[in-house]
Amino acid sequence: MGEPDRILVVEDDEETRNLLRTYLEKNGFDCRTLPDGSRLHAELEREETDMVILDLMLPGDDGLTLCRNLRADPRTANLPVIMLTARVEETDRIVGLEMGADDYIPKPFNPRELLARIKSVMRRARADPVGKPEALARRMRFSGWTLDLATRQLKSPEEVVVPLSKKEYDLLRIFLTHARQVLDRDRIMELYAGRGSSPFERGIDVQIGRLRKRLREDSKDPVIIRTVRGHGYMLDSDVDMLS
Repeated sequence: MGEPDRILVVEDDEETRNLLRTYLEKNGFDCRTLPDGSRLHAELEREETDMVILDLMLPGDDGLTLCRNLRADPRTANLPVIMLTARVEETDRIVGLEMGADDYIPKPFNPRELLARIKSVMRRARADPVGKPEALARRMRFSGWTLDLATRQLKSPEEVVVPLSKKEYDLLRIFLTHARQVLDRDRIMELYAGRGSSPFERGIDVQIGRLRKRLREDSKDPVIIRTVRGHGYMLDSDVDMLS
């Protein structure tokens, strides 16, 4: 039997923190906790971690800030993050995902649902859901654009760096590794988050709209990421894998 997955919980409420630790340890995880984010990076450097669970409302830097900082650091850019929050506004959830959280769970939550979400995110992180064709490549070129897989930078045909959020980067890689394939919303979400779509996942259309803006697409007549009416979306371009 292998080593247990290591989860770091950052939660300021002591009762919730202790309940999470007890429940996760009971279900086979190695769980450590912090009451705020002031020692988050030090703890991540001190001991290997497979996932961070962040409360949104924390003293000092809040969960959104901590998540954004994790994504900005190459050492933690791919570390799975689940965000917990007592706030239920849909905009908060969208912002959390935009900051790079892999999943977002409102409080109060069912512990069994949290466990299922943890396992789903872990599977996604380990399976590399966007596929393996670029395993030996460092860059992917399409329609004059270049995506650098090491730095996660997107460059325009004029060699201008275009910033991408983690979600935009993940979504672009999905399209690049499934070029000229029609992907419906369910298939995109299966690759994107290791699960099927739900009504919220219509937000994937918003993500695609934002990605198109990054690629300077005409919203009324996109030519790189095309809408295949009644079926889904397709990256209509050849993709070259470059070392």
